[in-house]
Amino acid sequence: MGRTRAVLALVAVVAAGALLLSGGSGADPRTPRGLPGEPPPFLGTAVVGSGGLTAAVDAYGDVVDLRVPGPAGRALIDNTAARQAAGSVPEGTGIVPAVSLDGAPARPLWTADSVEQRYRRGSNVFVTGARFGQTRVRIVYAAGRSRLACLTEADRGARIELRSHEPEAESRLDCDDEAARATIRAVEDEDRGWVRRARPLAAAAPAWAVAMYERSLLVLRALTDRRSGAVAAGARDGWAYIWPRDAATAVLAFAAAGYRPEARRSARFLLGLDLRSAARFHGNGRPVPGRGPQGDAAGWVTVAARATDLPPPPRLPWRGLPDYQEGERGDYLGNAIAAGGQKGSLYGAGSARGLVRRLDDPGSGLDSAAAWAVEPFEIQPLYLAARRTMLALARHGGRFGITPGEDWPGRDPWSSPTAWTAWSLAALAREGTGSRKAGDRRLALRLLMDLRRAATPADALPERVDFRTGIPTSTTPLAWSHAFAILALRELWPGRTASNFRPGR
Repeated sequence: MGRTRAVLALVAVVAAGALLLSGGSGADPRTPRGLPGEPPPFLGTAVVGSGGLTAAVDAYGDVVDLRVPGPAGRALIDNTAARQAAGSVPEGTGIVPAVSLDGAPARPLWTADSVEQRYRRGSNVFVTGARFGQTRVRIVYAAGRSRLACLTEADRGARIELRSHEPEAESRLDCDDEAARATIRAVEDEDRGWVRRARPLAAAAPAWAVAMYERSLLVLRALTDRRSGAVAAGARDGWAYIWPRDAATAVLAFAAAGYRPEARRSARFLLGLDLRSAARFHGNGRPVPGRGPQGDAAGWVTVAARATDLPPPPRLPWRGLPDYQEGERGDYLGNAIAAGGQKGSLYGAGSARGLVRRLDDPGSGLDSAAAWAVEPFEIQPLYLAARRTMLALARHGGRFGITPGEDWPGRDPWSSPTAWTAWSLAALAREGTGSRKAGDRRLALRLLMDLRRAATPADALPERVDFRTGIPTSTTPLAWSHAFAILALRELWPGRTASNFRPGR
C-alpha cells in the first residue's frame, strides 16, 4: 500500500437550515444513508482515548464526538443526540475522511463497497478499513492526553482527505506526521501495559470471553477520567455525564479486575457528589439540570464505597423517585433493592412468576432489576423470586439479549440488563447445587453469548440494538454494559484471588 498524506479541507458552506432543530423544517439536512447492515453515519460505534481527550468514531471512520479535558468534558463537535435520533445530522459534522480515486471527487466511506473496523489488540488504537472496488484505504486513530492522532494509508491512485467545518476539533488533530506516529506508539504501549495489570480470567476461559474481558476493561479505561476518576456513561451528546449507578458498577468492575487505585479514585468521585440534587453529573461534579435525583443512587454508591474500603454515603429516601428507567416517580423495585429492602418493603413484592417493577402494582410486569437482589446487593430472602424473574425474562429474550422488563415498550434488547442478569445467574450457580447450578450457569453463558452477538465487530457493546438485525440503535460503547460484562466474566471464570472479592459486602 502506498501512504498518502491526509489533507484537511475545511468545509465553508453548511446546508441551509443546518442549525435548526430536526423536524421543524423541510430545510433540515438529512443524515446520509449508511451501508447495508451498518448503523447510520455519525452515530459513534467506538471510543478512542485513555482518560484524557476522548473521541467517538462511527462505523465509517468519522470522528463524531470529541471531548476535553476528559470523557465527560466539553464537546468540540456539534453532533446532538436529538439530530442523531431524528436523522438530520449534516454531512460535514465532525471530522470526515473522504477518498478520491484517480483524481475524481472525494467520497466519504459510507459510499464504499465495504467497511471493516477493529481495535489493535490490547489498546484503544482504532482502525477503519474500506474498499472502493479493488482499492483499499485505512485510517488509524489514537487519542493522547490532549491531541488526537491519525494515520492514513491508501492504495496507489487513491488519496484521503479529512474534511471538517469544526475548527476547534480540527485544531486538536495531528495527522500523518511524526507527532501522530509518536502518539499512536505511546498509546499502544501504555494501554497494553495497563491491560497486563488486570487479574486474568481462569485458564479455562474461552478465547471469546478473554477478548470480551479485555475490550470491556479498555472501554472503562477510555471512559474514566484519569485525573478525577469520573466515569462517563458514553462518548456522545447526552451520555457524556456521570450517572451514580453506572459509575458505581465501573468501580466494582475495576476492583474485581485488580485495579484498586482506579476503583478508589472513581469511588471517591462518587462520594463527593450531592446525590440529592440530580440524576447525572458533569465531569467536575456539578449536577446536570433537567432530571431529579434517582432512588437507587445512594445504594449503588454504597456498594462502590464498600468495595474500596471507603465510608459509605448517608442513606437517602428512595420512595417516590424515578428508577433506572428514568421515567415518572414511583415506588420501584430497583430503588427498593438498592436501598437494601428496608423494613421488609420487598418481601411480598411481585407475583408467583417473580418480582415486578412497581411495588404497588402486581400487573406492572417483571423487572430485570430483580437480578440486583443477588448481585451486588445480596438480599438473600429474595434470591428465589429474583431467580424466577430472571428465568422468565430470559425465556422471552431474543438472540441479542433481553429488554429491561415486561412493561418496557418495544422489543429491542438492552445490553446492561442482559449483562447484569448473566452476572447474578452466574453468582447463583456458584452457590447452587445439582441441576439448578448447571442450569443457571448455562443460562448465564447463553446471555453472554447474546451480548457477544450484539457487540460490534470491534467488540463494543451498544446500549441497545435492533432486535431483528443486531445493528446498534443507541450509544456505543456503554460503560455500564461493559462493567457488568467484566463482573459476569469474573464470576464465571474467577481466576486467582477473585474468590475473595464480594462487591456487595
